[in-house]
Amino acid sequence: MKALVKTAPGPGLDLVDVPVPSVSSGEVRVRVLRTGICGTDLHIQSWDAWAAAVIKAPLVIGHEIAGLVDVVGPGVDTVEVGDLVSIEGHLVCGRCRNCLAGRRQLCPKTVSVGVNRDGGFAESVVVPATNVWRQPPERDLDVAAIFDPFGNAVHTALTFPTLGEDVLVTGAGPIGIMAAAVVRHAGARHVVITDISEYRLDLARSMGVTRTVDVGSSQLSAVMTELGMKEGFDVGLEMSGAAAALRSMVDVMANGGRIALLGLPSGDVRDLPVDWSRVITSMLTVRGIYGREMFETWYAMSVLIGAGLDIRPVITHRFSYRDYEAAFGTARSGDCGKVVLDWSEV
Repeated sequence: MKALVKTAPGPGLDLVDVPVPSVSSGEVRVRVLRTGICGTDLHIQSWDAWAAAVIKAPLVIGHEIAGLVDVVGPGVDTVEVGDLVSIEGHLVCGRCRNCLAGRRQLCPKTVSVGVNRDGGFAESVVVPATNVWRQPPERDLDVAAIFDPFGNAVHTALTFPTLGEDVLVTGAGPIGIMAAAVVRHAGARHVVITDISEYRLDLARSMGVTRTVDVGSSQLSAVMTELGMKEGFDVGLEMSGAAAALRSMVDVMANGGRIALLGLPSGDVRDLPVDWSRVITSMLTVRGIYGREMFETWYAMSVLIGAGLDIRPVITHRFSYRDYEAAFGTARSGDCGKVVLDWSEV
């Protein structure tokens, strides 16, 4: 079968033929129809320091996956051949303290599809049956493919109550934009999102945020004044990983404000230290967010879409898997939302 593979250490990916994966007890094989390109995939393609330390080549990459179940292994009775599914890419041990307590997103032995084991930039992928989420047959395939990053957005956005609150989102990447749409759908009063990309700020506006702020040329304080905000933001969602964004967020939070951190720092956070004295004296809550709650977040995602939340505008580009180099170039440019690869023609 065709697959996008990191064939050896170093920059680049190769579209090559690899064996069709076999299915063991408790597993299913999924005929891949769509895959989303994630920032993690860009790191692996470019072979940065993180990728060099983590990735063991050869490896089929890709973890944002939607497709049809075509083989069901022995002992599986939760899905059937022909089911449309999305894949939860974090495989957990099921035996540690957190797994046994139902906090599987905190499993210290997590193995990631497309990072620690072969992933879904391929005609087929095999995962445990416990890692597939059945979708209704009518679900848009592109939307089904991005349930993984949508889950990150929902997990972050629903960490703290936002009904009637003023929410600041720093980072208008696809996940940040989806998080902004979620809190708006959940009843937030004002939703302000910041970035330096006019393309992505335009995309955020199309998703219904209250205001966008280009922090390269505008002051967040001016927008707060315009909106009549006298005490600061109630909830902050830090999605960018930029130290400057976190520092500015702390500065504009209301006393007792709550901050959810999803963005992984892209540089040395010591370059722009957070004012921890303000965190303490303003009694701010800061919580780190990773992945999705399995599978409470997945349930919430399905309910949100069923209740009318439309995330399709955030999907801006679709390419054939054969044009993966152009797809990765588009994703890397930043002038895009989510970029999806189409495997249905294989």
